[in-house]
Amino acid sequence: MQTYDVIIAGGSYAGLSAAMALGRARRQVLIVDSGKPCNRQTPHSHNFLTQDGATPAAIAAAAKAQVLQYPSVRFQEGTITGATPTTESFTVTTAAGEQFAAKRLLFATGVKDEMPAIKGFAECWGISALHCPYCHGYEIKDTPTGILANGDGAFEYAKMIRNWTNQLTIFTNGPSTLTAEQLGKLQKHRIAVDEKEITEIKQAGGQISELLFKDGSTQALNALYHKPAFRQHCNVPEALGCELTPEGYLVVNEFQASTVTGVYAAGDATNPFRSVAISVAAGTLAGAMISRELIISEFE
Repeated sequence: MQTYDVIIAGGSYAGLSAAMALGRARRQVLIVDSGKPCNRQTPHSHNFLTQDGATPAAIAAAAKAQVLQYPSVRFQEGTITGATPTTESFTVTTAAGEQFAAKRLLFATGVKDEMPAIKGFAECWGISALHCPYCHGYEIKDTPTGILANGDGAFEYAKMIRNWTNQLTIFTNGPSTLTAEQLGKLQKHRIAVDEKEITEIKQAGGQISELLFKDGSTQALNALYHKPAFRQHCNVPEALGCELTPEGYLVVNEFQASTVTGVYAAGDATNPFRSVAISVAAGTLAGAMISRELIISEFE
């Protein structure tokens, strides 16, 4: 069984960034990646200097090519399905039944969004059904925009989205749980609230044209913000004993170390700021800290 210094689960932005730091530190690294990033439908990435407007796939492809120039880094398609701690390392198993060993593990596996049960939503996710105005708000500014949410979450979302458009409607998809005070403030800022149940999102190529309601009525719309429920894309860290936050993110310290010794995590699996730039930064930090830990352990 081949042994590496570090095995990285997930070869997207955080994983590749960590691999570059480790490759430059002359560490033997194996990246195992399924090739299914959560933003694979997203047409453009923003807020990443030198790459603003590039496709996520193009950024990842360029990053992978640069990382694999370091001879100690290996990339393999696959999915890590298990990991077992041994005396001084971990034994990792893939879905194909392969086994590898590593002194340290880094999980950069992201999260899996759970789409609402509305016809057409999944096809629009990342294109015109969006989660972050900082990522996509500028491109749809001053256009008819919706928020699919209710209660306090809807109210907080509306305060933010109003910065990008004044053509804003909250769709509660059923009876509103907004308070009278919240409704008053929304009315003051001309933010409508629609309680009708949504049966379908009319779209073409992921671009929303209108919402269809249970009563047969429709409303034209250009974009819809929503924060879906999610779960960890990989359950191996939890099986190892890694702690999760109440929201479901992997707990890490300021150096990206999890609550299990020798196990690190970075990227969307650890925080709600789903940004390429933030993932890259976290991956670089994780790679550097793992290398430092290995250097210290080898010097004793």
